[in-house]
Amino acid sequence: MTATIDSVATQSTADLLKGVLFGGNFRQEHGPWRRLISTEPFRRPADRTPDERLSLAYERLRILNSTLDSAAGTAVDPRALAALHEWIGPVDPALTTVAGIHYNLFLGSLLDHDGDTRRDLSDFLRLRRIGTFLCTEVAHGNDAVAVETTATYDRARDGFVLHTPHSGAQKFMPNASPAGGPKTGLVAARLLADGADHGVFLFLVPLTDEVRPLPGVRVRRLPARLGSPVDHCLTSFDQVFVEREALLGGEHGRVGDNGEFSSSMGNRRRRFLTSIGRVTVGKISMSACAVGAARATLAVAVRYGGHRYISGPRATQPVPVIAHRSHHGPLAEAMATVFAMSLLHRRVLDRWEAQGGAGPGAGRAEAERLVAVAKGWITWRARAVIVECRERCGAQALLENNGMADLVAGAEGVITAEGDNLAIHAKAAAEMLFAAQQTPQDSTSDAAPGDLADPRFLGRLHAYVEDLWFARARVRMSGARSDGPLDRWNAASGPALRGVEAHAHRQAAEAYADAVAGLPEGPARDRLTELQRLFALRWVARNSGDLLAAGRLTIDQVNALPDAVEGLIADVAAHLPTLIESFALPEEVLADWPIAGADYADVYDDPEAAWQTAAAGTEEER
Repeated sequence: MTATIDSVATQSTADLLKGVLFGGNFRQEHGPWRRLISTEPFRRPADRTPDERLSLAYERLRILNSTLDSAAGTAVDPRALAALHEWIGPVDPALTTVAGIHYNLFLGSLLDHDGDTRRDLSDFLRLRRIGTFLCTEVAHGNDAVAVETTATYDRARDGFVLHTPHSGAQKFMPNASPAGGPKTGLVAARLLADGADHGVFLFLVPLTDEVRPLPGVRVRRLPARLGSPVDHCLTSFDQVFVEREALLGGEHGRVGDNGEFSSSMGNRRRRFLTSIGRVTVGKISMSACAVGAARATLAVAVRYGGHRYISGPRATQPVPVIAHRSHHGPLAEAMATVFAMSLLHRRVLDRWEAQGGAGPGAGRAEAERLVAVAKGWITWRARAVIVECRERCGAQALLENNGMADLVAGAEGVITAEGDNLAIHAKAAAEMLFAAQQTPQDSTSDAAPGDLADPRFLGRLHAYVEDLWFARARVRMSGARSDGPLDRWNAASGPALRGVEAHAHRQAAEAYADAVAGLPEGPARDRLTELQRLFALRWVARNSGDLLAAGRLTIDQVNALPDAVEGLIADVAAHLPTLIESFALPEEVLADWPIAGADYADVYDDPEAAWQTAAAGTEEER
């Protein structure tokens, strides 16, 4: 990855690092979203009720849509969708939710399946109707392939009848109310024709008008969710008829003019996964949202730490709280993690985009698995960073006006959205476990200890840790007390999940190495190298026992790790202001969060307090 925005000679350290974080096409890929969140309609509102904040999210969605050259073009562009989430995520999590659903899950799915039926999408492109996505049910979340809502083909009317058979089959959590305007949904339902179950497909179904659900559609608001308000609902159907064209069909399945079902896929699970293929781009978007939120909270925490003064060693000389190792240490480590998250996100996005329109195959499956692994790792790391930054800002960060409270709750949302992290990591673990060909015991090349200052040696250590955990998983699987598949998986799942975590760490470390190699010699490369080594050595220290036992590290190296990490923390901490400058957060956005400014205490001033009266009197005396 190289920074090519301007000539290297004229670029500052922060500019070069901005190129590392966002790629060489910042102006075109990220500039529009950065400018949008800098405008007045995106300033943080004061003292609004949850319903007013929800209305604001939909108002902002319309403003966002009006700025697009092409809503359809955005919907089919994973890079544009990722950038959208990366910038609006920290500013308005509710807007991020409804925009992601409308553009990716709804419009993206329609456009992906538009080969069979040329639909008029103008209402959705111009937001005369807002799109939503109804997949999971009360009783079916990560096992959405088992949804029980039915779509029964009616030959006489040449269409489908959607029905919810019981309480557990209610659609769970879509933003399906009339809030923000009329809604239309893509509904995942089991296609039944001539007594046969053909699996789960998507159906285009109008849900509400401006004020109420349409006949046969029942929509009930769920209790308030943790974090920013979104109109999450329970939605059910009572014999709702839609035309045959409502089916989002294709090679994976269609009902022809003769009323007969046909599919090139015999496996119903594959048909379902093809129908909801947009969830993969959704995972990329959730990673982007988490990266943006983590960067924003870290920037606020660093700035606040710099102008929050406390008593120093001498009472007459207060010091900024960030001067303390106990304060700047966690922020320096968070900085190394945030750069790793950003670099891994870009690496995954590049690999997924490189697959393009490639059909099913080993390369596409591997890229899709990496998307899932990265989504889990990045969003978990984001939560850790955001919580750490919240703690470093104390009670101030618990107040909504300082921005972090929404982002703490938002981190919980992205961990669950588009596939619960643990579930998608478990799926990846099973796939990687059976695909692994080499065990640590077989790896005899480059087994001797090397130099901890050598990135190539650190890369070998990352690979060894990954191999080790999958080898342990295979041993546990083969030694399981029962031959049942669930018992074997339960025995192996713990170390296999550790293997997935190690895989994510290795991918992030490789992305770091590529980024360092792409920078010219100078301060920017020095700063990135410090972050790279801090990220790598913290991981090596965590796994030092296993590495020592395997002869990959020496006792002296293990003993040297704490001092090496401490030295890197000091190096990174000295440059935290420059590093947050590379995040390119608009000052307008930072100004919305009072603790990001040196005059944060002025927010709490009381115009009617005694000191104001005294100050006015003094002024009159003068």
